[in-house]
Amino acid sequence: MLQIGYTMMTEQAGPRDLVSHVVGAERAGFDFSVTSDHYFPWLSSQGHAPYAWSVLGAAAQATERIPLMTYVTCPTKRYHPAVVAQKAATMQLLSQGRFRLGLGSGENLNEHVTGDGWPSAHVRLQMLEEAVEIIGALLSGETVEHHGAHFDVSNAKLWDLPDSPPPLGIAVSGERSCDLAGRRADLLIATEPKQELITAFERHGGGGKPKVGQLPICYDTDRDAAIARAHDQFRWFSGGWPVNSELPNPAGFAGATQFVRPEDVARSIPCGEDVEAVVEAVRPYAQAGFTEVALVQIGGAHQEPYLRWAEEKLLPALREL
Repeated sequence: MLQIGYTMMTEQAGPRDLVSHVVGAERAGFDFSVTSDHYFPWLSSQGHAPYAWSVLGAAAQATERIPLMTYVTCPTKRYHPAVVAQKAATMQLLSQGRFRLGLGSGENLNEHVTGDGWPSAHVRLQMLEEAVEIIGALLSGETVEHHGAHFDVSNAKLWDLPDSPPPLGIAVSGERSCDLAGRRADLLIATEPKQELITAFERHGGGGKPKVGQLPICYDTDRDAAIARAHDQFRWFSGGWPVNSELPNPAGFAGATQFVRPEDVARSIPCGEDVEAVVEAVRPYAQAGFTEVALVQIGGAHQEPYLRWAEEKLLPALREL
């Protein structure tokens, strides 16, 4: 059965609200949760970007059942991979085995803050693969001495390790990232229901492993209000990965999306209270072979009514997929 997840969207809510929201998601019956890991919001209208790992630690203590996951952390610029491994091990202990570490090659929006420049896409993927090697070694209990093309690690060892390391997910967008994910990851992460990503992942060793997708929706009893909110806060979503990974700040995303109309957003994001519209938007993920889909409710101040609607109407309908 397809599992349905809840997204703690750090770009649209503050830390205390995010924890309260995931507690509500657990109560509503969501199967799992994921958390974005940003330094900036995509657009200024979203208005937030707290430190995701502090939020995750608090969420681990405030919840009992719901799995937690980064969706995704970039372990190459803003965070050194040795530090990411320590974070992940600690989260697995705090959550008592409910944590999964989702990794990706990152976006300029968040990683430029260290001032080291933004490498080309093929270099970013090389950096990610080297980071995954370091993280895996540390989480397996090794003492790591590593001097590679992009990272140095000197005599590193994790002193607080869980009995089982957190499963590792890798975000994919093409053949090379699917190759890396198939070989090194425990699960695939993607934001589009593309069959070719699943096929490539399985061809490189990902057969039988979970595949996690993500889908934005905008619930509101007033569909026009939902469309307006989705356009205001989520029109950046139309840019696609090649654009979204390169722009440096919210002003850049505002400029790049200035001609995106509300009706354009409404065609790509289910808006309003039509359960069947969400079911039909999720269906391509199930048909492509995804095993899990995390929903994003657009609007940090609109989570509680969404969670009630999800519990009463949406989740039961999606369980039938």
